[in-house]
Amino acid sequence: ASQSYFALTTQYGITPSMSRRANPYDNAMAESVNGAYKTELVWRRRPFADLKDLELATFRWVSWWNSKRLHQSLGYRTPEAVETEYHQHQAAQAAPL
Repeated sequence: ASQSYFALTTQYGITPSMSRRANPYDNAMAESVNGAYKTELVWRRRPFADLKDLELATFRWVSWWNSKRLHQSLGYRTPEAVETEYHQHQAAQAAPL
């Protein structure tokens, strides 16, 4: 299956989102987020009335995940705070003296 995936991505000029073969770290990160999503939202709140209800709940969860949920791996900061800090640092580095 993975060979077919990589063949199709190459055929259409798409850069695969996974890293090199035998490096599970990208997949582990995605699976960790997927697991949190299912545990914290999907299994806790089901059943959803319809697909629109699930989509709205997902939008709200992703917004909360990025702007309010503190992540241990980020020094108990939010992804939003880390990204803002990164861009501020980049802007300061690029600013002329």
